[in-house]
Amino acid sequence: MKKLSFVLAAAGLMTLAACNKPTAVENAAENASEAVENAAEALENAADAATNEATEATLENAADNAAAAADNIADAAN
Repeated sequence: MKKLSFVLAAAGLMTLAACNKPTAVENAAENASEAVENAAEALENAADAATNEATEATLENAADNAAAAADNIADAAN
């Protein structure tokens, strides 16, 4: 009886584990989020390298917007 209970419990846990695997849509959203986050980081680096204050401010604003978009994508995936 104990062995049967153990097997049933293990099967239930495996079933639950299978349910937590990310779907293709979640994977795509995660990839998109990471791509936008990388773009935000590149914009931040460009802003750091800019010598013109107006250019730096524009790039920092774009980086902030890209980071916010990445967060929104990640939130939508969850």
